Amino acid sequence: MKKWVFWFVIVALLGYEAYQQHKAPREKVEQSQVVNTAYAATSPGKGLTIKVTKDQIYQGSLVLINNDYPIHSGGMQPDILNLFENKELVKGFGILDNTVRLSRTVVESFTTMIQAAAKDGVRHFMINSGYRDNKEQSQLYKDMGANYALPAGHSEHNLGLGLDIGSTQGEMSQSDEGEWLIRNAADYGFILRYPKDKTAITGIQFEPWHFRYVGLPHSVIMKQMNLSLEEYLAYLKQQKNITTKVKGKIYEISYHPITQNSTIQVPNNRSYTLSGNNMDGIIVTVLP
Repeated sequence: MKKWVFWFVIVALLGYEAYQQHKAPREKVEQSQVVNTAYAATSPGKGLTIKVTKDQIYQGSLVLINNDYPIHSGGMQPDILNLFENKELVKGFGILDNTVRLSRTVVESFTTMIQAAAKDGVRHFMINSGYRDNKEQSQLYKDMGANYALPAGHSEHNLGLGLDIGSTQGEMSQSDEGEWLIRNAADYGFILRYPKDKTAITGIQFEPWHFRYVGLPHSVIMKQMNLSLEEYLAYLKQQKNITTKVKGKIYEISYHPITQNSTIQVPNNRSYTLSGNNMDGIIVTVLP
């Protein structure tokens, strides 16, 4: 073999090896970037890494709305509708007038709940109020005062997850409907938002008619532990991770502090929901 051919082959081989060494770490970096910027599996059994934005703190069924934490832009439920204009959703209950608005999701859960009540012979429910815009809430605050209403932007009625439930048979605190809800509402994702023994915490006087949708299993845990929404969110923040069984089904709940756009881990083989707390973090609920 001629010398120039020999040296040509040697140079070519050395060049190829250098190219491979340069290429390998580059491919590794690119793969790492994909994991950190997309819904992607890490390794089997370790779940997914997902991106969350700070705005997600202010969205979801567990957001705390009160005098200290107002509703943020984008926090209002996206599926709010007028019940009078969607009469197909009004099944087994009445509405006070043609202005009642509510989240479709909440209406559907409410309907499931009162169908169960009807099987127990309790069937005189009415929705007196649901979603309110700022103008409506401002007028109510002016009329009712701070003990029974919150300023515009600080009321759950501005969110679309709170509703005032009445009975056509009398006061909720003395009606079969009110008593049934106290016993059973948690099984359907609803809580009595302003209980008699939590006034010092909620800042609102006892309202036997005001219920809030938070979803399962949160409503059941709150009832079992006798916690207001304020107390429950503080409990989750303290515990970080809890596991609970509701009607034979296992739920896993975890709190994740969020200060800026970041990533969190979620399961890659189970359904889950995300909800902000409207303060400083996101709650992941892993479903059965």
